[in-house]
Amino acid sequence: IKTTTVGQVAGFIGEPIQGVGGFITPPKEYFKIVAEIIRRYGGVFIADEVQTGFGRTGENWWGIEHYDVEPDIMTMAKGIGNGMPLAATIATAPIADSFKSLTISTYGGNPISCAAGNETIRIMEEENIPAHSKKLGAQLRAGLEGLQVKYPKVIGDVRGMGLMQAIEFVVDEPKGDRTPNPAAVGQLFEETKKRGLLIGKGGLEGNCLRISPPMSVTSEEIDEAIGIMDESFKAMGV
Repeated sequence: IKTTTVGQVAGFIGEPIQGVGGFITPPKEYFKIVAEIIRRYGGVFIADEVQTGFGRTGENWWGIEHYDVEPDIMTMAKGIGNGMPLAATIATAPIADSFKSLTISTYGGNPISCAAGNETIRIMEEENIPAHSKKLGAQLRAGLEGLQVKYPKVIGDVRGMGLMQAIEFVVDEPKGDRTPNPAAVGQLFEETKKRGLLIGKGGLEGNCLRISPPMSVTSEEIDEAIGIMDESFKAMGV
């Protein structure tokens, strides 16, 4: 802000857990510090909850709640409609009230998507999805950390919250060679695919597995996925 701007900024937008970036999970104090700095220079703090919202990170409805800071604006999608095309933006009253003119949205207020969103939220509340994500996320995390113990050479890190977990692949963790290893991700992809498990990837170098199953996932399905990953690592010979 001090060196590349005129000293005033419009705002800062960030994901509570970086999605495509490889599920990078900031320290707990990070966003509180960021929000204070941005507001000091006249900007607003915007939380992008497209991937982290609606209970995905466990315990709370919103990922940003884990960081003990309230955003000025929040964006959300994906989980809000359970596959239907739906997104929303909410803001504090002073910011929302500042919009005096008309806004344009081609599909805004689509009744079918909105009905799907209402029913999705009703079911998530009824089934207490944040608590479910916390419980099943802990099971998933324990399974991934177990794989890290068994295959320490290529697994450099396990991170995330709730049902939003990642494995980062490196060349040789015990020897301190943390060079990104996207080739290992490609190998694992092929092995898990043979066994009926599809996993996403991400990270700047494409060396991270991004594991975010449906929030309706069961304990048995988590165990099955961990078992398939274990078999796949063995097949890789790592």
